Amino acid sequence: MKNNSLIKTMALVAFVFLSCEKGDDTGSVDNQIEIQQVTNLVTTGAWRITSFIDSGSDETSDFNGYGFSFNADGKLIAENGSTTINGTWSITDDSSNSSDDDSNDDSSDDIDFNIFFAEPASFNELSDDWEIVSRNDVKIMLIDVSGGNGGTDTLTFEKN
Repeated sequence: MKNNSLIKTMALVAFVFLSCEKGDDTGSVDNQIEIQQVTNLVTTGAWRITSFIDSGSDETSDFNGYGFSFNADGKLIAENGSTTINGTWSITDDSSNSSDDDSNDDSSDDIDFNIFFAEPASFNELSDDWEIVSRNDVKIMLIDVSGGNGGTDTLTFEKN
């Protein structure tokens, strides 16, 4: 009887051990938590661009005087008092992207901060799927490495 219980226990341990994978779904859960945290952060208050470097060229001044509102419905509104520019934004989990480095445990590498403005041209430059470099209650820093020309763009929003 004791031998039968031991065999069952060993079989159960072997089953559990063999069914565990190195890349389980906890990253997806972590990404969903981070997506919600970033969403909560950016949808609270108005933001301004304090730095926009486009392939080495500082284009921050193109956005001077604009406040950016990230609405919960996905609308992105830039206003400077006399001009309103409408766009969209979202945060998505791209952990299924095969180009991601599976050995990197930083789940924020799998989160895209997506911005889209159709016009004007200077705002269209912000349209991209940005990676979150860092964030806190008053600042979010983004980066994009272009697949086309290999240039690196950086974008920083700070709360007003």
